[in-house]
Amino acid sequence: MKKINLTISFQEYDSIEELNIEDRSLLEYARKAIKSAYAPYSTYHVGAAVLLDNGKIITGNNQENVAYPSGICAERVALFYASSQYPDVPVKSIAISAKARDFNVNTPVTPCGSCRQVMAETENRFQNNLRLIMRGENGKINIIEGVKNILPLMFRAEELKK
Repeated sequence: MKKINLTISFQEYDSIEELNIEDRSLLEYARKAIKSAYAPYSTYHVGAAVLLDNGKIITGNNQENVAYPSGICAERVALFYASSQYPDVPVKSIAISAKARDFNVNTPVTPCGSCRQVMAETENRFQNNLRLIMRGENGKINIIEGVKNILPLMFRAEELKK
């Protein structure tokens, strides 16, 4: 037996003013997308914005359903829409933000496991790393280069070929 340690890295910013213009703008699009989220059950509203290589910005938000597994996260709404409308255009980055009805979201919002796997597939499809920009309502902002830094042991297509 041997113990293996995995290391991830990310950048942490104290305020939105520290971000470059592109990242700041994308995060603002994600924040605006929160307003039209449909989250009557959790009251946790999430917005996502995807920047495509052609400069287009696609937004999405969480869409809940009383039959719990039938809903979908903001990140997947945005990524799937981008893929359906611009199938040959790589995704450069995705920004995620959230707001809750009953408490302040003061820490960066991180994608669920399903969204991480969809992001990994997007990276694999276009052979480029995604830039993830994550923030709550306020507080610190985390930026991660590449899904491998939030999903180090991701499922890969090569596993299907064995």
